[in-house]
Amino acid sequence: MSRIGRMPIAVPAGVTVDIAENNKVTVKGPKGTLERVLPSEMTIKKEGEEIIVTRPSDLKKMKSLHGLTRTLINNMVVGVTDGYTKELEVNGVGYRASKSGNKLTLNLGYSHPVEMIDPEGIESTVDGNKIIVKGIDKEKVGQYAAEIRDKRRPEPYKGKGIKYADEVIRRKVGKTGKK
Repeated sequence: MSRIGRMPIAVPAGVTVDIAENNKVTVKGPKGTLERVLPSEMTIKKEGEEIIVTRPSDLKKMKSLHGLTRTLINNMVVGVTDGYTKELEVNGVGYRASKSGNKLTLNLGYSHPVEMIDPEGIESTVDGNKIIVKGIDKEKVGQYAAEIRDKRRPEPYKGKGIKYADEVIRRKVGKTGKK
């Protein structure tokens, strides 16, 4: 049995969950509204203040969709109540990030500044050498943070580049001179 799939999802106060046909789930909360079409094989039922996901059979595909469906709904509920944040750090001499309006400008040692515009529903803020990406959709927050990191990934010798705040860079020893 899918341990994650069987767990009920608690719906906090102030959050409404609507389940339409073809498993179109709409979650409304204090931070906004998210909607998503989930796999039609799964049965999604609202029982009181809980949502329960059940699967039709024990086929491998159904087992894997069971846990996925439950997690996606849970992420939507958490998103509209608390929201998601990703924190990135800019390390390196002369590497800077600045924000004006919805445009993030990165100076990363290239001959030109790299400009990125925040996607809708996502907000980024700059605090010193930290970039904080906030939003209600976990997938979009993670994707935008990954795109920012891709502009200059951390390198293993000096650790220069953009890294996640909780990321550990495996350092390498540089070359040594001849004797």
